[in-house]
Amino acid sequence: MINHEDLKQRIEIYSITTFGSGFNELDDSEKYVALSKALMETVLPIWNESIEKTKDKKKAYYFSSEYLLGRFLDNNLISLRVKDEVDRILNDLGISYSEIEESEQDPALGNGGLGRLAACFLDSAASLGYPLDGYGIRYDFGLFKQKFINGEQVEVADNWTKYGDPWGIRKVKETVYVNFDHTIIKAVPYDYPIIGYDKKLINTLRLWKAESLDEFDFKAFNDQNYDLAVKAKNDAENIAKVLYPNDSYEEGKKLRLKQEYFFVSASLQDLLRKFKKSNRDLHEFYKYHSIQLNDTHPAVAIPELIRLLLGEGLTFEEAFEIAQKTFGYTNHTLMAEALEQWPIKYYEELLPNIIDIINRINAKLITEIKSMGIKDEDIYKYEIIHNGNIKMAWLAIYGSKSVNGVAKLHTDLLINKELNDWYKLYPKKFNNKTNGITQRRWLLQANPELSSLITRLLNSDSWITDLSKLKELEKFADDKNVLEEFMNVKQKRKEKLAQYIKEVEGIEISKDSIFDVQVKRIHEYKRQLLNAFHILDLYFRLKENPMLDIYPRTFIFGGKAAPGYFRAKGIIKYINDIANLVNNDDTINGKIKVVFVQDYRVSYAEKIMPSADISEQISTAGKEASGTGNMKLMLNGAPTIGTYDGANIEIVEEAGEENNFIFGLRVEEIQNLAPNYDPKQIYETNSRLKRVVDTLVDGTFTDTTGAYKDIYNSLIYGTNWERPDVYFVLADFQSYCDMQQKVDIAYKDRLGFAKKAWLNIANSGKFSSDRTITEYAKEIWQIERI
Repeated sequence: MINHEDLKQRIEIYSITTFGSGFNELDDSEKYVALSKALMETVLPIWNESIEKTKDKKKAYYFSSEYLLGRFLDNNLISLRVKDEVDRILNDLGISYSEIEESEQDPALGNGGLGRLAACFLDSAASLGYPLDGYGIRYDFGLFKQKFINGEQVEVADNWTKYGDPWGIRKVKETVYVNFDHTIIKAVPYDYPIIGYDKKLINTLRLWKAESLDEFDFKAFNDQNYDLAVKAKNDAENIAKVLYPNDSYEEGKKLRLKQEYFFVSASLQDLLRKFKKSNRDLHEFYKYHSIQLNDTHPAVAIPELIRLLLGEGLTFEEAFEIAQKTFGYTNHTLMAEALEQWPIKYYEELLPNIIDIINRINAKLITEIKSMGIKDEDIYKYEIIHNGNIKMAWLAIYGSKSVNGVAKLHTDLLINKELNDWYKLYPKKFNNKTNGITQRRWLLQANPELSSLITRLLNSDSWITDLSKLKELEKFADDKNVLEEFMNVKQKRKEKLAQYIKEVEGIEISKDSIFDVQVKRIHEYKRQLLNAFHILDLYFRLKENPMLDIYPRTFIFGGKAAPGYFRAKGIIKYINDIANLVNNDDTINGKIKVVFVQDYRVSYAEKIMPSADISEQISTAGKEASGTGNMKLMLNGAPTIGTYDGANIEIVEEAGEENNFIFGLRVEEIQNLAPNYDPKQIYETNSRLKRVVDTLVDGTFTDTTGAYKDIYNSLIYGTNWERPDVYFVLADFQSYCDMQQKVDIAYKDRLGFAKKAWLNIANSGKFSSDRTITEYAKEIWQIERI
């Protein structure tokens, strides 16, 4: 409970002291800051109590380059269970809570599934009472805000803290110093509360801001050399300016490496400093700390911890043993380009002390595997330093106690193919932890109407912290009244999304059409291009036969392409060109519409997920490690149209293939087909396919960038470094179109489709990040619930 008069008074004080005006005189963004600062006074005592409760316990720490948190306010109010109270207080003041909520900027601290998974894990740990803190970087501008100009992605700065950062506490006294060769950078921590549901526990996300030791060179300024006066400040702050700086050129690559080392060094120094205050033996460090490396980005933490322990007087063997018992490594991809490798020369230039330690780790590894019977001619398969590069995945595997994949198929492929050599040496290290999502944000917060229906049907809200309870909903799968009520809930969410898209994107869509959703990072393996080809095929068929019997459908895309990813940006423009063609052709009677939402982010996803009818998960089989968007859509009642890939396999196992739409080549079929695959033959013999692919080069669309010709060539002829149609878009085209026709037929049976959607909800319990985090806690970290 909150003291209403006390909160009103606090809100007014923060309004005046922060903005110089009373609360009612502020704009919505300023009101958000004042309200959040006032609420932090409620959070702080509980937070401090949590820190005290966990200080002598073994804790886990998540090291991640990104955290895609989403907005703080609504989520924190729900976790504190005071949202209705705060809404009433604001009503008393004549203020709209929803307008304040909508004014909050999404924190620009992450990009895709990697960062969203990290955020879900923090939420689950706090809600279940597991002591798990996060470490990362406090980016000034994050990835970027995405705009479309003439259909092309344009990146603009995302100044997410321009109105303030009310949930972050700057801890200047806990500043540490990170040493690059000849340069020392200050790492200043900002702490954010991760509030467990019903205040179970408040854990901490500590993000580091990069600052210069010398912010201003007065002499240079006095000499009228103004750029030089602030050069050191700018150079230091560049480290935390943006997430994943463009690394097309060498300077960008070096900046990425600086980012990775900056945050892991600061984090490890922080942990060691706190541990030394306990006066415990450093040899026991691993007994109180378990650190999870979220992909290879923080893998440099392994040699850095060893370096720090050597500085405390431990031997190399002692330090390595402690590190190996401390770290766990999560592999998120089978994509070769995502398994980081760094040229030795970068380490020699920027981190000479670290390259010395990596050399020692590599030497130790070679000695060890030779003693295990590995022949000299096979040593190269395992070398951490090979052909002038440092293989970060190899460093992470050898330097960790645990290596996990993130879905059953993904882990099987790691064990049996991609990392099979390592698995044969260290089979006990390898394990699977299928990803999950937090139902607090993705159902309770994002879809309150469906949440209320579920709670009423179950006569309990226990599903909020135990998603397996949804299994009990299966008994309503043939209840016409329940299905009708569910469809009404879905319809209301569709109406809200349609209104939002009209306001924000300027496109009017039919709330009565099928909402067919593909929202995720733009990458060739995710095959947004396959979706685009199907839309064009449908459009051309409608042009030939305007009376074609199809259910009206709205195709909704969302996602960003990396600034340096030329082909992915070309795919975005291509989809926008298709949208322009389709949406402005009156002859097809509005039967299909295409929307590519701008600046897809968590707050946009919270509107899209509950309104989706179909979940597009159409990656090339064997390429998507897991996926979590598929889980969010499933939880909100959208059957999957997808390949047998990633977590799709487990979704189908749980909800039934009859309640989803699976198409395309499977992993083993791709492996058999790949050596002799000839996409040109498919292209030339399938007239429908040829017609849509040709739009890339036949003048249907205008492209001055050369991207469409590049996409066309990549599909038909390949490039100097890759074979044609690497991701089997052409091979899966017909199967995909045939399955989309089955979706159309199934949707026309209104109750039948509602049953499919309902059974997906009822069987989504496995995909809670609560289950995932419990497995990590018990099987890797060995931490106890508080």
